[in-house]
Amino acid sequence: MKFVNLGNTKQKVPAIVPGCMRFDSMPVSDMNTYIHKAAELGANFYDHADIYGAGKSEEIFGNAFASDSSLKREDFIIQSKCGINNKGKYPHYCFDKDYIINSVEGILKRLKTDYLDILLLHRPDALVEPEEVAAAFDELQKSGKVKQFGVSNHKPMQIELLKKCVKQDLIINQLQYSIPVSNMIANGLEVNMTSEGSADRDGSILDYCRLKDITIQAWSPFQMPDWRGCFLGSADYADLNKALEEVAADHGVSTTAIATAWITSHPAQMQVIAGTTNIKRLEEIIQGSEIKLTHEEWYRLYLSAGHILP
Repeated sequence: MKFVNLGNTKQKVPAIVPGCMRFDSMPVSDMNTYIHKAAELGANFYDHADIYGAGKSEEIFGNAFASDSSLKREDFIIQSKCGINNKGKYPHYCFDKDYIINSVEGILKRLKTDYLDILLLHRPDALVEPEEVAAAFDELQKSGKVKQFGVSNHKPMQIELLKKCVKQDLIINQLQYSIPVSNMIANGLEVNMTSEGSADRDGSILDYCRLKDITIQAWSPFQMPDWRGCFLGSADYADLNKALEEVAADHGVSTTAIATAWITSHPAQMQVIAGTTNIKRLEEIIQGSEIKLTHEEWYRLYLSAGHILP
């Protein structure tokens, strides 16, 4: 397992993070087995969100963890996210102080833990009041219920707006990123062009996070654009899959491993959110984190996904 720096802290964390979105359908016994096997592989960092399975994913994980005395809370890093409210008549986002605090209380109850290592704000709230976020973070930190904070799917100026009032470091930004879904790369390469990839849709978030020592967590690392599914083995990305197969053969690993290596080989020291409940697939993803692609291999995969170099 590759390890990376966590934000601007001195803490080293696994590059591969099991994502818990699909845990809501797992029996508690299977969840317990998964936690143990993942830990043996070095994967002790988990990514939750209060909306995953409408809270069921956190509940199953919490029940499995709490029922096993051999699992020590201090040996694991558990993060969750809040801010998306799907419980009302109309879905909306909310970063109000009371909403954040009440969300964390629910998360802790479902996870059966006294604290979160990290809390992320899930999606930008258009009606955000930074003072409200700051007050919530201060209270959660003072009470010991949350140790560190970050965001998800935020642009640079949205982070800067929060930092106007928030005194805690925002150490993580979780962003969608895969070989085909990589505008954060394309807009940095196709500078001063009129090509599709030159459009800056994220405010140069990659460079911003590197400058500010914010760890990028890549979610949906094997996803095609427009939610068309996994690109691995897809006829829609025949050239990419051919390149993946050839590079994988050179390294003696699976295409899943190479698709992972493409992300973890970037010098930004990203983490990969591995949303799989299959231990064998998790093993392949972890194996990929240990591979350092050459510049030529990295660019070959990038170009084979349909991107261009000016």
